[in-house]
Amino acid sequence: MNPWASLRGLRREIWILCTATLINRAGTMVLPFLVLYLTVHMGFSATRASLALSVYGVGSLISGPFAGLFCDRFGSLRVMKVALFWSGLLMLPLPLIKPYWAILAVIFAWSVIAEAFRPANLASLSDFARTDQRRAAFALNRLSINLGMSIGPAAGGLLAAISFPALFGVNGVTTLLSATVLALYLRSSRALPEPGEEAENSRPESGTRAIRNPRFIYFLAAFFPAAVVFFQLMSTMPLFLVRGLGLHESAFGLLLTVNTGIIILVEVPLNAAMGAWRHGRALALGALLVGAGFGAMVFARGFWSTAATVVVWTFGEMILLPSSAAFVADLSPEGRRGEYMGFYQAVFSLSLISGPWLGTKVLEAWGGEALWTMAFMAGALSAILLWSAETGMKPTSSGPGRG
Repeated sequence: MNPWASLRGLRREIWILCTATLINRAGTMVLPFLVLYLTVHMGFSATRASLALSVYGVGSLISGPFAGLFCDRFGSLRVMKVALFWSGLLMLPLPLIKPYWAILAVIFAWSVIAEAFRPANLASLSDFARTDQRRAAFALNRLSINLGMSIGPAAGGLLAAISFPALFGVNGVTTLLSATVLALYLRSSRALPEPGEEAENSRPESGTRAIRNPRFIYFLAAFFPAAVVFFQLMSTMPLFLVRGLGLHESAFGLLLTVNTGIIILVEVPLNAAMGAWRHGRALALGALLVGAGFGAMVFARGFWSTAATVVVWTFGEMILLPSSAAFVADLSPEGRRGEYMGFYQAVFSLSLISGPWLGTKVLEAWGGEALWTMAFMAGALSAILLWSAETGMKPTSSGPGRG
């Protein structure tokens, strides 16, 4: 049996969306090197450079809900094209700006516009995929993201050694190229409702605003602890590896390669194999593995034992993220799908802002053992809550993902 067979029935529009995402992510160079650019090239302090990342996070938090509303009002495809076009243009003059507060202002505007792409992308994937194909569509999209991110930062590292300002030019051009692909090949595509979808959207919650849907709010609250644990990847994990275990900084890069390699090879077949699982079961397992993977850092003593923990939470990531996006897509009324995806994306932004700060505080105050124990407990809490997240949802059909 072909483990990639689940991708065969995906619509042409989904492949075009994922191609545009791949191009966009393959050119992602500015954000990973922003702190280095501001400190090494511009001469700002590490504190000021870190503040710029926080400003980006605040912009992304604000962007999600508003972008979702714009998706429902003007169409998710239009929001994606506008976000890619203007964020690409805005990146080009950024190296020419010298005053610190002007740089922060542009970074904030850039983040608000650029991050509008994410909920719009998720909403479009939801619209173009049948209910039983949504996990496969989101897994393919994540494959595109990870393939692109395996190219962009690596190429950015080589380019930064030659010219930091060139990062902005390449990133901006690839973003504009991604917008061009969507403009050329998805000019008149429309979401096609599947049979029975109108009946599904006639359920009592049809048309309910996201912030007034108690099941959706419950899901966001249940998902948040696992997301906070996951974003330790970008903060306390590298600190713990270098300061706690005495590993070289390059070890963290190799561990990220392990993570990306597993995702590229395994995520699509894994989600195809789990296609018949109900949402609660998949969400709970994903959250538990994320918590267990980071929690197992308590037992890490070197590179290989740490790599084993990466394998565990990578499987959690591969299950949790496509399943959570598919759950939101199934729960959201068709006319408010962008709104729901916007709030879902806002939880990621809030986790990105609070998770690294909270984890660093725990690490500095009580050490790695306390941090990773609390990470496991947070993941387990999410798993318990997410197990019942879909209680009361009406199945649309006998298709996978709703059983």
